Amino acid sequence: MMGIACIAWDFDGVLNDSIRDGRFIWADTVAEDIGHNIQAFLDDLFKTDFAEVVTDKVDLLDLFEVWAKREGYAPGATHFLDYWFRKDALADPEMLRIMDEVAAMGIRQVIATNNERRRSDYIEHQMGFGNRTERLFSSGRLGVAKPDPAFFRRIEEALDLSGEQLLLVDDTLGNVEAAMALGWRGHHYARGDYLGLRRVLGLAE
Repeated sequence: MMGIACIAWDFDGVLNDSIRDGRFIWADTVAEDIGHNIQAFLDDLFKTDFAEVVTDKVDLLDLFEVWAKREGYAPGATHFLDYWFRKDALADPEMLRIMDEVAAMGIRQVIATNNERRRSDYIEHQMGFGNRTERLFSSGRLGVAKPDPAFFRRIEEALDLSGEQLLLVDDTLGNVEAAMALGWRGHHYARGDYLGLRRVLGLAE
């Protein structure tokens, strides 16, 4: 990894093994778990409101409060979000080992994710990634989402690094291409391809 000063890890689909065939697997059993059919609401959330939510222009909690009142979900919106975040906490053990090896090499590590601020806080504190990385950059905190160039530029500015010193590891090709267009290095990660990632990072196989 000649010249790489910092790795920017995507979260969902990379560090968090939460996606199968393009879907977030936490939602597979939500109706059975909470006794309410919420799939239509989730589909609408991710299709129509995602951009506003993920950049924190709309508070995720407010949307779920509307749903909870409409559906008569007695535990309330905060309870549901806690359930969601816990159910979706699926850190990949092998990726954690790779992060430890990268840390031993003295390379800086950050998270670069499209998540709103509530889940960003959960990832950082409850899941413990704040102890594994220098900083968590999220769309909710930055007010802009990947693949917008401003997302990557703000990371460069905050870390005082140039693009060629940064490597983005992301499971979304468009994000990788956007970063590379700004001079970053990039690796399009496919679930379970630890060997390919290790080779890119220069780690022992």
